[in-house]
Amino acid sequence: MISSLFRQIFFNPLYNLLIALSVFLPGHSFGGAIIVLTLLVKLILLPLQHKALKIQKKLKILEPQLTAVKKLHQNDRAEQAKKIMELYRAHGVNPLTTFWTILVQIPIVLALFMAFRSGATLHSEFLYSFTPSPESISLIWLGLVDLTKSFFPLSLLVGVSQFIQLHLSLPAKTPAVNSNQTKSPQDFARNLQSQMRYTLPVFVVFAASTLPAAISLYWLTSNLFAIGHEIIIRRKLRS
Repeated sequence: MISSLFRQIFFNPLYNLLIALSVFLPGHSFGGAIIVLTLLVKLILLPLQHKALKIQKKLKILEPQLTAVKKLHQNDRAEQAKKIMELYRAHGVNPLTTFWTILVQIPIVLALFMAFRSGATLHSEFLYSFTPSPESISLIWLGLVDLTKSFFPLSLLVGVSQFIQLHLSLPAKTPAVNSNQTKSPQDFARNLQSQMRYTLPVFVVFAASTLPAAISLYWLTSNLFAIGHEIIIRRKLRS
C-alpha cells in the first residue's frame, strides 16, 4: 500500500512531467528535461528551503549565546532547556524547521531519482492518458554524454560543486583547541564538519561515478541551485 501511494503521489507525476518535457524540449533532450524538472522541483520547494536556510543562519549567529547558556546551566538540564527555548523564541527560531524540510524532501528526491533512472526507457504503463508519448528521446547530452552510463568528468563536477556548497553552508573554520584542554562537544562537531568539507566531496565523486550520468546531472543541477540560493541568502543577511 505504501509503495502504491508513493508511486501515485510522487513517482507518476514526476515521471510524466519528465517525459512531457522530453517531448517539448528541442531535440527531445532527456538531459534538458532533467535540468528543467530539477529546477522546477527546487523552485516549488524553495519557500521551505529558504525558511530552513534562514533558521540555520540564525542558529550560527546564536551559537555564542547558546554556548554561554549551556555553560551557565550545565548542572541543571531543565533550566538549560528552558533558557535555550526562551532564546529561540526571542529570535523567532524553530530548530525543527530544518528537520521537517528534510523530511518533506526525502520522498520527492527518491521519486526524482527513480524517474531519472526509469526515464531512459519509456514505460507506457506509467504514463497518463494525456501525457504525449515521444517517438524517441535523445539520451546523449551536449552531443557527448551518454546519460545511461557513468561519465567521470561529470562526476568530478558534482564533487566540486558539493565542495563549494559545503564551503558556503558550513561554519567557518575555528582555531584548533589546545591539546591540553578538554574538548567540548562543540569542538568535536567543528572537527567533524571540517573533515566533512573534504571527505564528503570525495565520497560524492566516487558515488556519482558508479551511477548513470542522468543522476549526476540532476545532482550537479541541484548543487548549483543550492549554491546560488546560499549566495542570495548571504547577501540579504548582510544588507
